[in-house]
Amino acid sequence: MPATELAYQKVNLLMNEMEKVILGKRDVLQLTVAAFLAGGHVLFEDVPGVGKTKMVKTLAKATHGQFNRIQFTPDLLPSDILGVSVYNTATQQFEFHPGPIFTTVLLADEINRTTPRSQAALLEAMSEKHVTIDNHTYPLEENFFVLATQNPLEYEGTYPLPEAQLDRFLFKLQIGYPEFSDELNLMLHQTGHELDHVRQVLTASEISQLKQQVEEIYIDPKVAQYALQLVHATRNHNGIELGISPRGSVSFIKGAKAFALTEGRNFVIPSDLQQILPAVFGHRLLLKNGYTSSKEHLPEILEQILKQVPVPVRKS
Repeated sequence: MPATELAYQKVNLLMNEMEKVILGKRDVLQLTVAAFLAGGHVLFEDVPGVGKTKMVKTLAKATHGQFNRIQFTPDLLPSDILGVSVYNTATQQFEFHPGPIFTTVLLADEINRTTPRSQAALLEAMSEKHVTIDNHTYPLEENFFVLATQNPLEYEGTYPLPEAQLDRFLFKLQIGYPEFSDELNLMLHQTGHELDHVRQVLTASEISQLKQQVEEIYIDPKVAQYALQLVHATRNHNGIELGISPRGSVSFIKGAKAFALTEGRNFVIPSDLQQILPAVFGHRLLLKNGYTSSKEHLPEILEQILKQVPVPVRKS
């Protein structure tokens, strides 16, 4: 069996397992899995009670990863996230006690409820997959993955994430409310024990292989140029104050490669870029004053960018 087809089967197996718990949100699950395989992280800005915690727990169980949750509050300290060195009087040495960040899948719940100092504690971990404390560097799990949630910025007691930290999230997504039929099914059949039926479907070595396959996904130079033209369009739009950074353009390609694999292809096509563009661009753009006041302008601007950049024509 071709490697791409085998990888697609494994990815489908993972998404099917997650659908046992998260009903009717296949597109969100696909993007979450794509971010996981791309080695990125996901930020959710959503209403409470739509299944974010269950999604993360399901992903952790299906991939046999350890799961930790941090509830971000105004009094949270960096040491509450990273851990702390404690002096042992018996050995007369400092011993490091790891914090909850030392896990495979981390849920950073209501990340914008805490102060910028504590938010920044995640930066090194998300970028480098290690943390440095007291001049010692401690590696994190190979498949370390952060899924963070944030409240809409108009809520009281929120601290907006700085641009540098937002850039560390590959995708910003929303689960949203379920469809009527899915919610009815949830109401009638939810027992609270859905996670008990979730099986491990991927091993750590299989995840590493899938990540390696993402790296090897082919992107034609013309498709790569199309991606960069979309990026440049954000830097020249009269409604955008701050466009996509070079780090964002690299993330755009990584996300497209992972998405292509979840579609069962070993190459990227323009529609992959179009599909993931809102998830990659939305949280990285800083709009000008006239546009910032309304979130309704962002989809409109993204639509304008997609329309103004010509799609490369594939030769037959």
